[in-house]
Amino acid sequence: MNYNHPLINGSTVTIRVMCAIVFLLFSFCWLFFFQADLLAMTQHVLSGGLTQYNPVLGTLIITGVLMLLQLVINGFFKLKKRSHALTYVPSMMLLALVSEVSQQIESGDGVSLWIWVLPVLVLLVWGAIAWIAKLAQEVESDRDYSLFSRPMWINALMMAVQIICVAWIGNTNAVYHYRMQTETLLAEGKYQKALEVGKESLESDANLLMLRMYALARQNALGEKLFEYPISANVEQMLPTSGRTRMYYCPEDSLYKFLGGRPAEAMTPMHFLDLLERRDSIVPRLVIDYKLCGLLIDRQIDRFAREIGKYYPLDDHLPKHYREALVLYTHSRSNPVVVYHHAVTDEDWRNLQELESRFPNATERQGRVEDQYHGTYWYYYKYLR
Repeated sequence: MNYNHPLINGSTVTIRVMCAIVFLLFSFCWLFFFQADLLAMTQHVLSGGLTQYNPVLGTLIITGVLMLLQLVINGFFKLKKRSHALTYVPSMMLLALVSEVSQQIESGDGVSLWIWVLPVLVLLVWGAIAWIAKLAQEVESDRDYSLFSRPMWINALMMAVQIICVAWIGNTNAVYHYRMQTETLLAEGKYQKALEVGKESLESDANLLMLRMYALARQNALGEKLFEYPISANVEQMLPTSGRTRMYYCPEDSLYKFLGGRPAEAMTPMHFLDLLERRDSIVPRLVIDYKLCGLLIDRQIDRFAREIGKYYPLDDHLPKHYREALVLYTHSRSNPVVVYHHAVTDEDWRNLQELESRFPNATERQGRVEDQYHGTYWYYYKYLR
């Protein structure tokens, strides 16, 4: 006598439920936790800033539409046994293309031809395979479709392969996601949270640096914390005035309003800052900090030493990076125009010199210095070329 339950051993419901659960969980996590920032940017660009993306609602709608697509496809092919997971291929493919299309829209170059051609080719191949699978399932000899059966594990493997393909095709670039998250937080006025995004990562780009400088300026911390972040651009990219960097989600008008002026035409950031300085009899501190930090990014410590006295008293209350730059300048010039000393910073400088002298090998020396002095202007100036 066979006491096995028919819904456990003789029905493909278990397989279909497993595939549906895997897809729904993955789609929700992928859209809500990994792609929400890109989707927000995409909707912002496509709507001209008129609508705002809701992560929860957007995730539920997209997941629901993709699940509905799977049900339609399954209704046509009726794949229920070893090949049921194949009915999720079109939905998974669309899920993968969401972030890739988002990045191309953001770049302003339009959507490339392969975005349309490649999915068509994949669908043609998939359609042929699905049709063969439909014919083959009629002669399949499997009778056990329980949780640990062979058909169950075949479907689980196919779902796993599809998930890997989504992650491979979709945008998983960390710096790009840092940028989108940072812009979203800046647009919401959450400047401190924006500065926490990707803070522990050594990866960055020009746009991310520009956004972080804006957030630091909002916190009056440019001279104090700028070099705690990776500097992956030059002074020409620290503001979007020349078109070499851009803000996509957070409006550039908010930055220009904060600075107190908007460039009438494309120009370098330093030229723009000089114009703002000449226009106002009382120069805002943020304009001064942008200008001084621009000089430090460009390693122009001689000009920095000549300029800083116009804006700051050269005392112990200078921001950290300004103290570091002046101590570096004082100890590296035979005839400095400014001599600056700060007890703690001078002691740190002497410790740095002693540490460097103990390691003649350049690679080992940089590694040792990075361990203790990463985040200082000294490390940026001497090692990050």
